[in-house]
Amino acid sequence: MSAANRKFISSVKTAVIKIGSSVLVSDGSFNETVFEPLAKQVAFLRKAGTRVIIVSSGAIAAGMKSLRLAAKPESIREKQAVAACGQGHLIRNYTDAFSANGFSAAQVLLTQDGLSDRRCFINARGTFSELLAMGVVPVVNENDTVAVEEIMFGDNDNLAAIVASLVEADLLLILTDTSGVYESNPKKDANALLLAVIEDIDVAMKQNAGDTSGTTTTGGMKTKLQAAQKASSSGIPCIVADGRDFENIGRIFNGGETGTLILPTREKLGARKHWIAHTLKPRGEITLDEGAVEAVASGGKSLLPSGVSKVGGRFGRGDAVVCVDSDGREVARGLIAYSSDETKRILGSKASEIEGILGYKYGDELIHRDNLVVSV
Repeated sequence: MSAANRKFISSVKTAVIKIGSSVLVSDGSFNETVFEPLAKQVAFLRKAGTRVIIVSSGAIAAGMKSLRLAAKPESIREKQAVAACGQGHLIRNYTDAFSANGFSAAQVLLTQDGLSDRRCFINARGTFSELLAMGVVPVVNENDTVAVEEIMFGDNDNLAAIVASLVEADLLLILTDTSGVYESNPKKDANALLLAVIEDIDVAMKQNAGDTSGTTTTGGMKTKLQAAQKASSSGIPCIVADGRDFENIGRIFNGGETGTLILPTREKLGARKHWIAHTLKPRGEITLDEGAVEAVASGGKSLLPSGVSKVGGRFGRGDAVVCVDSDGREVARGLIAYSSDETKRILGSKASEIEGILGYKYGDELIHRDNLVVSV
């Protein structure tokens, strides 16, 4: 791990650090003593010239403590209420600890629904850029109070991956309550080996990763691998490490062999294409013939109506859709230039025939290559 780790770490200018609830909880209760050692590590990174963004869970855990709740709420509405009570408590701890170490924190609350709007996405990126330029450390969480079940990120691991792409970070560091990623679930297999490096996150690895069943936590290793895969597909390396010892942050940034390094599977994907691939909720599905699959996946071409054989779902012009092959395997995702009704009418047709069929034409392409992201 060390050689690859040093290669990435030496060039990290912007890092997104995700702090899991399990790191902020001790003996089932929100632990306020962890913020000071965390702040010292962030100060160390800032002194070394690394810009830091924190994605922090813990609002529900903090709310449970302030409300003296022994059991985690179950319904979405109860979780929203408890998170509303806890979010101020959470950010106050960050603000106080960071201030004591000579820098400021800024609270940033996000929802997937908000970031699905391109203008909001761009505005959020601009805000992050300005905060970092001011020397402020953004502390990000999902806006639990206004999010509803359909639009929730569902866990802050995936939110962290989206933020990493949003700010075009050089590293995503996920801090949790295990030493990293194991070849099998260590809670079930006492002999499970810690993986130093992962070059590809395969199906078996996902199957071996467990979900969390704690009273104050969500997600688990499965969501961490999902987040790492999103970061990896954007060209961003990810490290999963034990956050119960914040000294691990310094060890990692000094090139130490700590945690599991997940290597990127492609060159860095721009923020806009990552937005298309991972932030937008697809509204439909289109099936490509063999020639179109080859042109899109290997040739870097735009998708033409002649290469589409089937349309599923209802979508409008500009919506995100999933492109699949004849066996239903995902090939790409993109922003489509025609609605589902229009696409059904012109599928299989040549570009020169579109205007004759519809009576108008937005362009030759169903999905322009600039709006198309090939799946990896």
